[in-house]
Amino acid sequence: MRLTDDQICIIKTRAAECFGPNAKVWLFGSRVDDDARGGDIDLYVELSEPLADAAWRALRFNGALQQAFGAQHIDVITREPSEPLKPIHETAKRSGVAL
Repeated sequence: MRLTDDQICIIKTRAAECFGPNAKVWLFGSRVDDDARGGDIDLYVELSEPLADAAWRALRFNGALQQAFGAQHIDVITREPSEPLKPIHETAKRSGVAL
């Protein structure tokens, strides 16, 4: 996995601040591959409860990470408990690494 311990800590802290302490975060995509180079940071966040403003919180989370990491492309996908499981959710969990 191509994230530092500090980056992982920041991601988990910001996720808890934006989505609540029970949100679970996975890193997926090219950053999971230690042999790859470059690539954006793809994050999948499972929410523990429905949130009326989940989209706004995802933007806030992305912005907080942008401030922390600088000009790094970050993709955030969220899923609320009541939301049907989509192929991207399955892929993120199957191929990803829980942070």
